[in-house]
Amino acid sequence: MNDHDDKNVLLYMLAGIGLGAVIGAAAGLLFAPKAGEETREELTEKLKELKGKTEEWIGEQKAKRNSKGHDALEEVGA
Repeated sequence: MNDHDDKNVLLYMLAGIGLGAVIGAAAGLLFAPKAGEETREELTEKLKELKGKTEEWIGEQKAKRNSKGHDALEEVGA
């Protein structure tokens, strides 16, 4: 396996763990003995938190990719 394949495996594993955590949290909230409105409010808060974390992670990945591209250009001398 080359380095690129290792990164893909890690990415898919992390995505699977993240998806499992989201599904587990949603199931826990839906089956919890709370009032419907309270559960919906909690779900809304958790989804907003997840959205923020996801946007932050995407921003970090884009910055890393841009940084690597910039570093490669400097190595080439462009």
